[in-house]
Amino acid sequence: MKPWPILAAIAGVAAMAALVGYFGAEAVTRSLLSIGIAGFVAVCVIHLMVTAAMGLAWRILLPGAPAGKVMWARLLRDSGSEALPLSQVGGYVLGTRALTLAGVPGTLAVASTIVDVTLEFVAQLAYTALGLILLVRLQPDTRAAAPVLLGLAVAAFCAAAFILAQRRGLTYFDRIARILGDGWAERSAAGAAALHAALAAIYRHRGRLSASAAVHLACWIASAVEVWLALRLAGEPLSFGAVLVIESLLYAIRTVAFAVPQAVGVQEGAYILLGAGFGLSPEMSLALSLLKRGRDLAIGLPAIAIWQAIESNRLWRRRNSGARASVIPAPPPE
Repeated sequence: MKPWPILAAIAGVAAMAALVGYFGAEAVTRSLLSIGIAGFVAVCVIHLMVTAAMGLAWRILLPGAPAGKVMWARLLRDSGSEALPLSQVGGYVLGTRALTLAGVPGTLAVASTIVDVTLEFVAQLAYTALGLILLVRLQPDTRAAAPVLLGLAVAAFCAAAFILAQRRGLTYFDRIARILGDGWAERSAAGAAALHAALAAIYRHRGRLSASAAVHLACWIASAVEVWLALRLAGEPLSFGAVLVIESLLYAIRTVAFAVPQAVGVQEGAYILLGAGFGLSPEMSLALSLLKRGRDLAIGLPAIAIWQAIESNRLWRRRNSGARASVIPAPPPE
């Protein structure tokens, strides 16, 4: 494992601890406890519902795949990313593996993951744009509009380039591989060609792409309900529009800080800055961030444990079947 993610995570944890210490651990804990156990459970339930809906958005790209198993694959994908932050691609590997075990061909599972992540990012851009519109409406004199708009433009360009690479880039790779061919690149070319064909098949159905993106956008908007509910339970209610502004800009900042595992420290600082614009105390902002991290662990760790049990059981059955096959005597020659 490269040292950079570890160093970034250590720096992030130190920054988070420094923020909690600066604003008072007791005050932050008091704000967190004001949400209550019932509030924490409600936040987890809402998050599970949103995750299930995101699984359905993925399922739209895979007609015929079992909906329940695709939702389980989405839960694993998120759990790997949230609960195993030092593994940058661990969640995607888990989700793809779960799809293949559900009967989806491996190449199609990989291609659908790539397209689903792309559509989710495009939906996030729309979510951020919606948050920006609400920000300007709620705070006409804000100075944050210009940098957010610039960031949206850059992100939209990157998304367009990524989609173009998926649809066209692999074609160029195929051509190069055929030119170089004669042995060493044939296997790579075959794999790239299969992936390119799977991507092309998915992108051919524009109605499914639009529907999946729309579900993702609805999920982004619905995810703000968690913070809206938590603040109401804590006695510091904000309008849903204000919460949506905070959440949409927060995830935009998290996307920019992708190099820091789980945006540790970055998320806490962003919550403080964004919450201050709507009257939230730093203590409550930190409490919201810690609430989300607790939610991710409460959902992610059991999901990964279940997955480990499933994989261990599969390995055990495979070894047992192999051992039984090795002791069966060969039939006598006729």
